[in-house]
Parts: sequence; C-alpha cells; structure tokens
Amino acid sequence: MDNPSYMDSINFGAEHLASPQYVQINKNSDKDWFQVESNKTGLRWSGKCWYFHDKVRYEFDLEFEIPVTYPAAAPELRLPQLDGMTSKMYRGGKICQDIHFQPLWVKNVPHFGIAHALALGLGPWLAAEVPDLFERGMIHQFAK
Repeated sequence: MDNPSYMDSINFGAEHLASPQYVQINKNSDKDWFQVESNKTGLRWSGKCWYFHDKVRYEFDLEFEIPVTYPAAAPELRLPQLDGMTSKMYRGGKICQDIHFQPLWVKNVPHFGIAHALALGLGPWLAAEVPDLFERGMIHQFAK
C-alpha cells in the first residue's frame, strides 16, 4: 500500500474532517456511539463502538482498513470480539453489509466515506444483531 498513485487517489483530508465532525455532532446531541482513530497513513482505523440495550451499554472493538479500491468499495468493518457469534458476520469478525449497505454505497460513490459506512452500515447492523446476541446470552461479557 505504499503505492503513491493509490495514496494520492484517496482524499484522506476529507475523511479526517468528516469522521470527527460526525463524532462531534453525535457527542453534542448525546448520541455518540463510536470512537475511531486512524494510523499515520490513514489506511488502518481502530476504536470502539457501543450499543445500548435494556439500559446497558455493550462495547466492542472496531477495526477496518481502507480497501485498495476505495472509494469504489466500502471499508469492511470488523468487530473481532464477536467473530462467529452471528450468521450476519464473516470470518475475522467482518460484519455483513452485502444486501443492505453495499448497494447504497455503490449508488453514492464517490460521495460516501467512512462516516457513512459507520452510520449506514455499522449502526443498523448493531441495532439488528445486539438484541439477538443479548437474548442468546452471548454478549454479557461486553456490558459496561
């Protein structure tokens, strides 16, 4: 990934501005639900995401890398602690975004970025999966 043409083709400045702005908007309205930071190159991101269910906060590690084909392809979001706990997840803890989020991403290239992947990919996935994982008794260890 040290290919200069690849690095030049990605608008990291916009990503580094949009994601913190989205986080700040959510914090200001007391609706924050994730925290992410990138490495120096902007290619690897990591942090935490959380979801409230029955007044309990469940917190998970969040990781993703910017794909070589970005922005044509969305980042694959990973929740490694939940690997193998749900059928809506691929090996390594990658959440399933194929049916609902990927078509939306494709229609909005190049306007979508990391903030969109989190808000429109990860957010709905957590809303659908965390209550089910809770009911099956699989996430109690992530309660905060």
